[in-house]
Amino acid sequence: MKLEEILKLRSENKCELCKAETTTILYEVPFAKYKDEQGCAMICGTCSAQIEKKEMLNYQHWNCLTETMWSEVPAIQVISWRMLNRLRDESWASDNLDMMFLDDDTLIWAKATGDHENSSVIDLHRDANGQQLQDGDTVVLTKSLDVKGSTLNAKMGTVVKNIKIVADNTEQIEGKVEGQLIVILTKYVRKQG
Repeated sequence: MKLEEILKLRSENKCELCKAETTTILYEVPFAKYKDEQGCAMICGTCSAQIEKKEMLNYQHWNCLTETMWSEVPAIQVISWRMLNRLRDESWASDNLDMMFLDDDTLIWAKATGDHENSSVIDLHRDANGQQLQDGDTVVLTKSLDVKGSTLNAKMGTVVKNIKIVADNTEQIEGKVEGQLIVILTKYVRKQG
């Protein structure tokens, strides 16, 4: 039996975190020793996007952890512990963390990402109006820009299609202007459509 089939049986075709009866995906919990049913979980798209920090945390969505944290599956325990730590400013999450018990190996695994030492604030790529930018979006320049190392001047109002997010810098995106790939500051673009 394949891993995904085993997990679908275990999860009863529901998200193993929030219990949503929707399409689930196989999620390999980072830093798991093994890629088996103890190191993976079936989760919904909403949980996945927030775990992967592609969406802002929806505090109400994660109330499910009050029940999920008691799972006997190590992968689910680790996800629960990590998410409760990201939500620790909420009194209910802090209370649950105080009650939660993980054996030594599972706790070491849970701490491996370092999320418990960071704030829950997620930095997302945002345009001049505060709208979230994602790979493939189309943007419009809100200011004329001189491109460093080139004679190109990207004029205000220029449409840049199919942008790429610069992964390690939320203030930058990449896009093609007049056939040339350039880096653009997010504060000088407005998301279109």
